[in-house]
Amino acid sequence: MSLHADAVRVLKDWDAPDAGQEQLRLEYLDHLDSSPDGMWKASQPGHITASALVVDPVTGRVLLTLHKKLKMWLQMGGHCEPEDATLAAAALREATEESGIPGLTLLRPEPVNLDRHSTPCAWHLDVQYAAVAPAGAVEAISEESLDLRWYDYDEVGSVADGSVETLLARTRALL
Repeated sequence: MSLHADAVRVLKDWDAPDAGQEQLRLEYLDHLDSSPDGMWKASQPGHITASALVVDPVTGRVLLTLHKKLKMWLQMGGHCEPEDATLAAAALREATEESGIPGLTLLRPEPVNLDRHSTPCAWHLDVQYAAVAPAGAVEAISEESLDLRWYDYDEVGSVADGSVETLLARTRALL
């Protein structure tokens, strides 16, 4: 199965938690239906991306990255690559690369949230997952980050935007 086909399957099977998420789910499916290249960075005006919020449920913390280009505290994530077999694999790859933490596992195989946002390159139709850090995880800054930092759940709202807060709230509801 191609990554495009996997994305269609994931989005068709996903139970959106509310009307806004359902609207985004349908928009993402329309995008994929009309854009055979809609998974790739070159697709304009937008493309599917995959991300994961790295959480440590034992300590009640999340790991955020200070994005090099956007200068914002965000979850790990980015563009899909040809070697990604699934959207979930793309999210886990991005989280592992950007956090430097080996042994991350997805909280569940399905997305937690969808978020559509504008970036300098295009619209990102982000499919968001949650990844659980193993005990004693130590992060390592990648070339895509200015910084990495663990935040207590209740600190996230003071450093990140509403999209990260929403992703965290939906993740916490699943924990």
